[in-house]
Amino acid sequence: MLLLALDTATPAVTVALHDGSSVVAASSQVDARRHGELLLPAVDRVLAEAGVRLDAVTGIVVGVGPGPYTGLRVGLMTADTFGLALGVPVHGLCTLDGLAYAAEVDGPFVVATDARRKEVYWARYDDARTRVTEPAVDRPADIAEQVAGLPAVGAGAVLYPDTFPDARAPENVSAAALAALAAEKLGASEELQAPRPLYLRRPDAQVPKNYKVVTPK
Repeated sequence: MLLLALDTATPAVTVALHDGSSVVAASSQVDARRHGELLLPAVDRVLAEAGVRLDAVTGIVVGVGPGPYTGLRVGLMTADTFGLALGVPVHGLCTLDGLAYAAEVDGPFVVATDARRKEVYWARYDDARTRVTEPAVDRPADIAEQVAGLPAVGAGAVLYPDTFPDARAPENVSAAALAALAAEKLGASEELQAPRPLYLRRPDAQVPKNYKVVTPK
């Protein structure tokens, strides 16, 4: 097994390689505006560090969000392209699950990432491997009662301390955690989800008001 994992659902552009036993190379950069520019060079760095060629990869793991449309599609399209070119399976994992897997929290907790528009993407967990709610997008104040008293990980928790006063690491998702979680699930013959984007609302980009369609004469 040689899994190439990547995630662009948050401001972190993160890539890792996992050999079925451990992570052998990883790269993470935080830049919300340069997902497309940073992702492929990160893949090259990780492969070079591990001393392997891309055609040695036996599977692709990609974070499916939730996340903003523009950033999320960069990772998903890249993963699909690699899968088709190499003829290997592409596995999807919820980005929030990757954050939860890397969290060092005993007992129930919350994962929250920045959804912009003064909202967070979030879910509750019983432990690092067990999500007990579906991912959702809400204003922090609207979920305060549901998350009261629970530790929280992720950038969304850091941004809204009134709702998440007990913020813990990690702040950003790591492809290393996604790869390790995927390897664990595949090793246990668990089925991973399809690599389809988890969009919880419409894209930020909108057609301008009073937009005039001009038809050619």
